[in-house]
Amino acid sequence: MLNGGHDDPASIRIRAGALTARIEAGALRTIQAGGIEAVRQVYAAVRDHNWSTIPGELTDIDLEQSDDGVRYAYTSTHRSGDVHFVWHGEIIGSSRDNTLTFIFDGEAKSDFRANRVGFCVLHPGDIAGQPCTILHTDGASEEAGFPADIMPHQPFFDVRAITHETANGARVTVTMEGDTFETEDQRNWTDASFKTYCTPLALPYPRMIAAGTRIRQVVTISAVMPPDAPSVTSDDDDDAQVVMTVTGATVPVPRIGLCVNADGAPITLSEAATLRTLRPAHLRLDLHPAAPDAHARYAQAASQARALDSGLLVALHLTDDADAELGRVADWTHEQDPPLDAWLIFKASSPGTPAALVNKARNVLSRFQVPVGSGTNGYFTELNRHRPDASGLDFVAYSVNPQVHAFDNASLVETLQTQGDTVRSAAAFTGKPVVVSPVTLHIRWNPNATSDDPPTPPGQLPRQVDTRQLSQFGAAWTLGSIKHLAEAGASAITYYELTGWLGVMERETGSPLPALFPSEPGQPYPLFDVLRSVNEFAGGTIRVMRSSAPLRAVGLVLERGGSMRIMLANFINDYVDVRIPGFLETTLEPYAVVIADGQSNG
Repeated sequence: MLNGGHDDPASIRIRAGALTARIEAGALRTIQAGGIEAVRQVYAAVRDHNWSTIPGELTDIDLEQSDDGVRYAYTSTHRSGDVHFVWHGEIIGSSRDNTLTFIFDGEAKSDFRANRVGFCVLHPGDIAGQPCTILHTDGASEEAGFPADIMPHQPFFDVRAITHETANGARVTVTMEGDTFETEDQRNWTDASFKTYCTPLALPYPRMIAAGTRIRQVVTISAVMPPDAPSVTSDDDDDAQVVMTVTGATVPVPRIGLCVNADGAPITLSEAATLRTLRPAHLRLDLHPAAPDAHARYAQAASQARALDSGLLVALHLTDDADAELGRVADWTHEQDPPLDAWLIFKASSPGTPAALVNKARNVLSRFQVPVGSGTNGYFTELNRHRPDASGLDFVAYSVNPQVHAFDNASLVETLQTQGDTVRSAAAFTGKPVVVSPVTLHIRWNPNATSDDPPTPPGQLPRQVDTRQLSQFGAAWTLGSIKHLAEAGASAITYYELTGWLGVMERETGSPLPALFPSEPGQPYPLFDVLRSVNEFAGGTIRVMRSSAPLRAVGLVLERGGSMRIMLANFINDYVDVRIPGFLETTLEPYAVVIADGQSNG
């Protein structure tokens, strides 16, 4: 038994008859029925008025396991700004009837505004296209199905329970009590899941939660196993060898670039020399022509593009004064004569861009004879919900980050395959090449915020900064992102910034907060080598590779001019044995990226 005051183990495996699961950070993960994943996760979230998730601190942890089942209890305290909410969690598993019950019982300790407080249930993304039964709050049931294509809006409303069958014939029901729930397709944000969440979005939010308010919810997962199913399941095997298979399918290596520094920081000659070795295909400049420093920012970006021998992808954020702004941009372009790569047209602070604005920009900027694209400066969600008239576009674009809803390493890895799904979906409904720009580890801006975030307190990292930027995990995740976006057919991808906390290398001046972001002055981060290694095969092809365990390790195969490069990424904090039949067999260290070069056999 774990008593209060002890640290919570990183991951606890539990069993309740035919159901197995993991408990991580107080959440239920990878709930399997007879060894087949039925539910990806059940967790409780406290989200403030801007949809920011307030992390919880777990205390009073208590665990009991026996042949009859399991009981896991704890207290979770959430404090940030005005938010102070405390809840008691209890997970009870019964081996007798194959059930897991998760209880959330909390109280507000302060007055605060919130958009959501309570449970979220995730069904795995690979359940897409499968039938299910929805039980509504009035007791009526409906035969439905998880959408195959990424659905812009909620597929299920007024949900009390969802029942579906797994591949081994288990009939799994998730019942949610204490609020009215509804379901959204989280693949819109690259989460590999369908999320059923408390409190319908049709209700006004944020809502004021007064001190003393109590919230209680219960989620129950039950499984009815087929008669021939084994009575005891085996734990998933984390030690099994990962087998990667090279297929015959090929795609072009996408054009991979970087963003100029959003804070306007210049790059030194030494930094430029290092960045030039990465061979970025383009630099993305987010240009707001109405801003007082727009002319200077354009000139600086043009100079940096020339210094790095890169094209300049200019993302124009136009206001209602677009005619004057486009005139200024045209004049600056004649003046600077930058190595233009493309124009990307956005309506400032808008989820989508009207076709009339794109056409207006094309009329003014067509003289520069580079492609003109549009889409959204936000997530794929905004592109999917505000589908553009693509007839006047040379390409469509949207941004990606893996931390809209979850922040742990495992959840970040789960987004990688779904990044590829967004590319295939965008190409299908627009019929145009897809540019994913930019890809960042954390959110750049929140298109769903109801007010501005407060300024960063002194001595703390800004919200958009993630210390995994300089980690080996960050490098492995970047390789996984390139693999899935490229194999799905993305024509170009923009990653990160040039230097600093959000860049691919540290600045010569070093980290402003070395205790929190411990980089060395001028240090290229591990993800720098990943990007450089892929860009060395620019103009070549990628051979599609399948992994038997893509949440543990994946590989990317690059070919050009008779040369081959195999790049492998380990996503977990443990050793992974990998075998590629006909190519190599190796053991990857925790979070390692391994590169093997050889000759292509066609």
